[in-house]
Amino acid sequence: MTDLLDKKETRIRRMFGSIAPWYDTLNHLLSLNVDTHWRKALTRLVPPTPGRPVLDVCTGTGDLAFALDRAAAGGCPVTGSDFVPEMLAIARKKGEKRKVAERVRFVEADSQQLPFPTDHFDLVTVSFGLRNITDTNKGLAEMVRVAAPGGRVAVLEFSRPRGKVLGPLYQWYFRRVLPRVGNLLAKNDDSAYKYLPESVLTFPDGEELAEKMRSHGLKDVWYKPLTFGIATLYVGRK
Repeated sequence: MTDLLDKKETRIRRMFGSIAPWYDTLNHLLSLNVDTHWRKALTRLVPPTPGRPVLDVCTGTGDLAFALDRAAAGGCPVTGSDFVPEMLAIARKKGEKRKVAERVRFVEADSQQLPFPTDHFDLVTVSFGLRNITDTNKGLAEMVRVAAPGGRVAVLEFSRPRGKVLGPLYQWYFRRVLPRVGNLLAKNDDSAYKYLPESVLTFPDGEELAEKMRSHGLKDVWYKPLTFGIATLYVGRK
């Protein structure tokens, strides 16, 4: 049986490649479409600067990249990077359909070795992808490296509600309901929708993740829980 928390590059690439056709549908279904509001919250709280370049790593099918483009009213060049070609193929089709392909481009790249110049992007983002990078520290280090001095790094990630009622309910839904629905609709050999809750429940959140961002040189780090702490937005400045 596959180790659920095996995050080797080959396994993560294969796993997300296999669920790519269902990825958007399941994201919206399993989050009751709240994931869309979380991305909007990021663009509202950390808005792109007009004319300045933006990078979204682990972009998947491009939802956050497109949200950043909308927030900038098309006034910023947006790049989305990911190392899963099946995801990027969907992102590019969405870009063409939305007629934004000229200003929102997608690049195949490992987030641990980004093919972009140092000190370049005014805003570097990642949504629900940092925990999937094989080496979290390498991923954060690369995000900081490519951010311009004074630029911002924003991480949107699942977190764990601590309430006496919501906490247990959340864990029940994440461990029992989500894997069954996910694997029913998007069957794969890597237990993708069992990996998801396990990866979330073992990943640092709150002050622990904020401190990790500070350890990579980011200043003025703050974070804001969203939807009772089911997700959290973390922001720091280079």
